Amino acid sequence: MTADDLLCALELPEAARVDRRVAKKLLLEHGVATPTDRKQIQEGIEEIRWHAILKPGDAGAQAHRSDAREYLELAVLRMELREGAKATRLSQLFHRAVPYPMLLVTEQEGTVGISAAHLRRSRAQEDAWVLDGDMVRIELDVAADAPYLPALAGALALSEQPRTDLLAVYQGWIDAMGALLAARLSHHYERFASMERNRQRWDALREFEATASEIAKLRRAASRERQMNRQVELNLRIRELEAQRDVALERL
Repeated sequence: MTADDLLCALELPEAARVDRRVAKKLLLEHGVATPTDRKQIQEGIEEIRWHAILKPGDAGAQAHRSDAREYLELAVLRMELREGAKATRLSQLFHRAVPYPMLLVTEQEGTVGISAAHLRRSRAQEDAWVLDGDMVRIELDVAADAPYLPALAGALALSEQPRTDLLAVYQGWIDAMGALLAARLSHHYERFASMERNRQRWDALREFEATASEIAKLRRAASRERQMNRQVELNLRIRELEAQRDVALERL
């Protein structure tokens, strides 16, 4: 699946198309924290294009306004990266810099990624927006993900998203990404219509990732441990975490 394939899978209306080049200064002027970030932007990005802007009339969904969030339109952008660029970091910087909820498609040496991040009003600065939670990003593995890519493409289509408002549309895209993350573990791509069921899956994914990370850490510690009683303690803890991980897997 290429970046073009992924963008086509969204099935956005022609009226939403922008197809305009974006200057790197957008990133250089907003949300850049370190000289390393600036160097990554200058040397790692080949081109940025604003693919589309989805407004309520085009989406068939009303705008979302609340004390914390304001989703008046959804942006879809594409970023082509050079060899060696740090795709995850650059994606995060982009989500911080663009004051719209945005779906970002990246392409680097044939590897395609997609990311999204909710925004909320800043509590420290008026009229400023910050990331609300972690960025969600997946890189597609054409070989390993092959069984799930047709389902992912179908799940990303605008016509398949909930239409309560633009927040619901955006969350629908994020949940389609979550379904792929779950499929990589359960070997079955499944979409849920229920917001609660999707929330539960995200909770299970986070729990699985946390326990898997802790298990790996303890296994490294056990391999270095020379005291037998301490090895036994570590192995018992590993078994407990493996049981928790398996429960999280079942919840997917």
